[in-house]
Amino acid sequence: MPRAPKLASFPAIRNALRFYQICSVVTGVGLLLLLAEMILKYTPLHTELFAGGSGGLLWFAPVIAGADCEWWSLFVPQTNSCEMLSTGDGFNISLAILVVHGWFYVVYLFSCFRVWSLMRWTFPRFILLALGGIVPALSFFMEARVGREVRKYLAEREAAEAAASIPATEGTR
Repeated sequence: MPRAPKLASFPAIRNALRFYQICSVVTGVGLLLLLAEMILKYTPLHTELFAGGSGGLLWFAPVIAGADCEWWSLFVPQTNSCEMLSTGDGFNISLAILVVHGWFYVVYLFSCFRVWSLMRWTFPRFILLALGGIVPALSFFMEARVGREVRKYLAEREAAEAAASIPATEGTR
């Protein structure tokens, strides 16, 4: 018999699910922004987004490929000693997206762990949840699927418990 969540943990599961859904959307949006930033920087466009500085409120600054860059290293980051040099000044929004997504992914993993442990799912299910913050757009699909699945499970379990407790109370009257 598979392990099932305890009825006493249902309120905690609902809270964990709400937190997971919020984290999933925030992580998904951050990942899509990160993907756009990577495309801008590592494709022949070679640009980064800046706020303030010499270019104005929001502006794109060119990125210069270093002397050690091979033609293929411009498309596959971190494959050799290729260094991309930013020419912008001001607040580097592209870098901020990278850092914020990285740190929020840790929060997202915590929310995945919380739902996973309270629902008593198998470990491969946790890996699938964690991939939502790495594979672009997967977090949106996982958020909808997990939310629907958990809410359905909780409703069915509560209905079954209510049905099981009704005959016991009627026999005492």
